[in-house]
Amino acid sequence: MMLKTMEKDREWVSSKINIGKELWYLTLDEVLATKLSEKDILNLTNNALIAHGKKDYEMPAKVGVHPFKEVFYHAMPAYVPSELACGMKWVECYPNNPSKFNLPQTTGLIVLNDILSGCPIAIMDGTWITAMRTPAVTVLAAGALHPDAETFGMFGCGVQGIEHCKFIVHTLKNLKKIYVNDINPETMDNLIKEVQPKIDVEIIKCEDPEEVAKKCEVLSSATIIIQETLSAVKYDWVSKGQTILPCDLNTFWDPVIPQKADKYIVDSIDEHEMFASMGYFPDGLPEITCETGEVLAGLKAGRESKDELIVCSNIGMSVCDVVVAREVLDRALENNIGRKLPL
Repeated sequence: MMLKTMEKDREWVSSKINIGKELWYLTLDEVLATKLSEKDILNLTNNALIAHGKKDYEMPAKVGVHPFKEVFYHAMPAYVPSELACGMKWVECYPNNPSKFNLPQTTGLIVLNDILSGCPIAIMDGTWITAMRTPAVTVLAAGALHPDAETFGMFGCGVQGIEHCKFIVHTLKNLKKIYVNDINPETMDNLIKEVQPKIDVEIIKCEDPEEVAKKCEVLSSATIIIQETLSAVKYDWVSKGQTILPCDLNTFWDPVIPQKADKYIVDSIDEHEMFASMGYFPDGLPEITCETGEVLAGLKAGRESKDELIVCSNIGMSVCDVVVAREVLDRALENNIGRKLPL
């Protein structure tokens, strides 16, 4: 049955490009022109995470190079049979890009391949997809681990912070207030200007990270990713019953927090172990309870008590990237967005 589905899919793609001789190219603006909505991204990301939880995928841990101590380049291949998605994201993280070059911290490209022949069928900008699937994972985890939360706190108000605040209202239906914090007050103001007109939940700017940590049931951080632990949020500020969802590994939080959490959940055990081997958990990788996809698939328990302190670290998986990218490609081919390039 799967082979027939792949053959039918290849036939459809072949009607748009000559596989093996041509591929489809999409710029950032053309990726945006496919008009995937926030709900589309959430559904696709949820499918990818459930496939990961059920082990219906192939995805090695990220392979990387490191021209400078504070940066990394990662090759992120993945195959998700149920979504007919096979490809790789080539992504880099330069924490100083915004201040030095007025460029995003993270940029990259995604390549998709024909599963039957292996030939590349698409190359597209990966920046927007990364920016969308990251908050989607956070808020899906928030919805599974703390669905009745009325308060959400966001540390880091750049591109990722903005998207987190847009996405969170889709999964936390009882949400009443969002508290935000950033070292740059203008960045907080920009987030509020950008997001507040689009959601009904009040956004409150906080100069003090302690205030955010103490007022919110669900907390997330999308700051910088460096080996040094900043400990910007102290262990004494958090309490039982909170759900903490970092997107920046062990950088932002007091390392005692995940060590003493009742559950430490991660999107990928392999990738967290890889980062630990690179020195990103100088105090040691906390004992891992399970993976995010296993919770979303109903295979492992999420929150079992209101008093549990849960940390769920999601650093990003290529299964999500290629699944979202495949939908982008399908819409692009259907609507003639982008262009053919010869191989």
